[in-house]
Amino acid sequence: MDMILDIASWAFISGGIIFCLIGGYGLIKLKDFYARLHAASLIDTFGVGLIFIGLMFQAGFTLVTAKLILILVFIFFTSPTATHALARAAINHDVLPDVDTEEERDLVRQTKTTKSSTS
Repeated sequence: MDMILDIASWAFISGGIIFCLIGGYGLIKLKDFYARLHAASLIDTFGVGLIFIGLMFQAGFTLVTAKLILILVFIFFTSPTATHALARAAINHDVLPDVDTEEERDLVRQTKTTKSSTS
């Protein structure tokens, strides 16, 4: 039974490490701010999530597992929120994505939030 848990644990940890390495390579090689932001958000949620699940298998049912679950829940809520806030701020400051057609660029410009003039 311990061997099965160790194999599952190391499979999750190895998968998470591989995912983080591929995402880190994507951060270096991708050309667009939004593509890099997407790669960073996937590293945060999926790569770290897999590593934490593997660590939970290693820890068993202990207080360490409860702490890992709390950290994982925190990461799953804060990482997508921060990514969305960064993307929205970039769009509002005219950092537009590299798109193929002018039609798509107009669509991006329409999603820009407008400031209300209530002075």
